[in-house]
Amino acid sequence: MKILRPQMNDLLELRHQAQTLGLASQHPVNSVLTGLYQSVFRGQGMDFDEVREYHEGDEIRNMDWRVTARTGTLHLKVYREERQRTVMLCVDIGAHMMFGTRGGFKNIQAARVAALVGWAASVTQDRVGALLYGDPKGLRYFYPGSSRRALWQMLKALTEVENTESLKDKGLLEMMQKLVHGTPTGALIVMVGDFNTNLSRIEIALGKLVQKHEVVLLPIDDPIDHTLPAMGQVTFTLFNGEKLEINTDNNQAREKYHHLWKENRETLQYICNRLGVDIIPLQTDDNVHTALATGLRKRLYRQVGKSG
Repeated sequence: MKILRPQMNDLLELRHQAQTLGLASQHPVNSVLTGLYQSVFRGQGMDFDEVREYHEGDEIRNMDWRVTARTGTLHLKVYREERQRTVMLCVDIGAHMMFGTRGGFKNIQAARVAALVGWAASVTQDRVGALLYGDPKGLRYFYPGSSRRALWQMLKALTEVENTESLKDKGLLEMMQKLVHGTPTGALIVMVGDFNTNLSRIEIALGKLVQKHEVVLLPIDDPIDHTLPAMGQVTFTLFNGEKLEINTDNNQAREKYHHLWKENRETLQYICNRLGVDIIPLQTDDNVHTALATGLRKRLYRQVGKSG
C-alpha cells in the first residue's frame, strides 16, 4: 500500500497561497500570517529573558498573570532588546499520523501547518529549527539558523517519511526532554501532532519547558478520532500495541469511544491552561490558512484583553 505523504511543491507554494485569507493570489501568505505571527509572538518588540517576582515601580503591563496565578505571588516577565528569536517546529512523524478519513491525512495537515509557521517566522528573521519525533529510528534534529536551511531540510524530510511504527508516548516525551536540555531560553516551541496519548507522562516535561520557553500546541484531529461511525466489528491497535475490538454498530460502544477521546482532550486542555500553554486545534478537513489565522487571532484577542 502506497503511503500518502506531503508534497514538496505544496509546502513551498504555501509561501504564496493566500486566497482563503482574503488576499489576491499573487500576494504572499506572510502579509497576513506574518502580521499575526509578529503581533502574537513578537508583540513586545523584545525577547523574553526570564520571569521574576514583581517589585514596586515595575511596568504592570509586563505582569505574568499565569505564573502569578500558579504561585500566588506577583511575577513579571523580563525582556531584553529583541534581535532574533529561536523557533522550534516539532512535528509528529509516527505511523499514526498517516491516517485520515476526510480532507487528507494527518501527516499532510501537520506538514502544511508547520510550513506556514516556518515561513512566517523566517520572514521576521527568526532562527527556525525543527525536531521530528515519533520515528523508531530516533529524533531528527535540524539546528536553528537565520537562513532557511533548517526549514528546507525539515520540509524535505516530511515528504520522505515512511514509518510503519508509532512511538506515541516515548517519542513525544523524548522530544520534550531534548528541548528542555538543548534549546536557548525564550524560544517559541510549536508542537504539531495528534496528542491522543498518555498525557500523565508528558505533564512534567511540559511544565519544565514553559518555565523557560513559550509553547503552543497544534493538535491535528480527524473526525473519526472523536465520533466513530457505525461500520460493524472493528479492531483497533492502541498506542501501547494492545488490540481493542469494538462493535461500532453498538451505540453504547460508540458513546464510550467518544467519551474516552473527550476525556483525553479535556485533560490536555486542563494541563495547558494550568501551565499557560495555548492550543490551536486543526481538523484534517480544515483549510490550514484559515484555521491557523483564526487560532492566532483568538490568541491575540486574549492577549489584548489581559493587557487591557
